Amino acid sequence: MKSEDIPAFVAEVAATGCNITGIAGVGYLIGDADLPDDQFEEVMPKLSKITDSYGRRDHLLEEITEYLVSIGRSYPPPEMH
Repeated sequence: MKSEDIPAFVAEVAATGCNITGIAGVGYLIGDADLPDDQFEEVMPKLSKITDSYGRRDHLLEEITEYLVSIGRSYPPPEMH
């Protein structure tokens, strides 16, 4: 995965219903564990396809987190900062 792929990656993950969230200074969460069991089972193949298509992203951890925070997908939520 390259830096310029981050917005598309985030959009695709969010489109599955997962609340992908950045935690400044820590990293990010895909949010799949928060889904109800039936939705989780439906989403997992989609997430696998997305993550496989983008490839390794460990080297972009900080950039992905910063992007998520910049678009308001952060914890704590922007109104709490």
